[in-house]
Amino acid sequence: MHTYLVGGAVRDALLNRSFKDHDWVVIGATPNDMLAQGFQQVGADFPVFLHPKTQEEYALARTERKSGKGYQGFICDFSPDVTLEDDLLRRDLTINAMAQDDNGNIIDPFNGQQDLNDRLLRHVSPAFKEDPLRVLRVARFAARFASLGFNVAEETMALMKAMVNDGELEHLVAER
Repeated sequence: MHTYLVGGAVRDALLNRSFKDHDWVVIGATPNDMLAQGFQQVGADFPVFLHPKTQEEYALARTERKSGKGYQGFICDFSPDVTLEDDLLRRDLTINAMAQDDNGNIIDPFNGQQDLNDRLLRHVSPAFKEDPLRVLRVARFAARFASLGFNVAEETMALMKAMVNDGELEHLVAER
């Protein structure tokens, strides 16, 4: 079992921005492994656990595959065989698809550090189009990082336009 700091905490640290939330991903574990170590499961259907001391969230590594319209209808695999790279591949943007191990090493299979340097918001994979909520997330990141000079990559903008044209955003509901 290995744990990695992932997502926004890694991104913000590389940008020298403060952050308060630590998102952790656990590789090579089962729900029973987590429970045996004193973690508390957050929900019955989703393997996210609270650390016994820090109460930070630790999620088992997973893959996702779309099975329906909109942002619902995903089939998730939480097998202990899911790799860190598999988990990072399902994330929205390259700048959010980085991890840090317990020695401080950055794992960056999708060149998120380069996109941070280039000030680009770029999707990780074509699976981006499977979740229309990601269009809104990109808009939020574009607004949040506008003062730092970030822009949406051309290919990501084209993919988002295709999602709008395909009616994918019509499946979003207000609370999302």
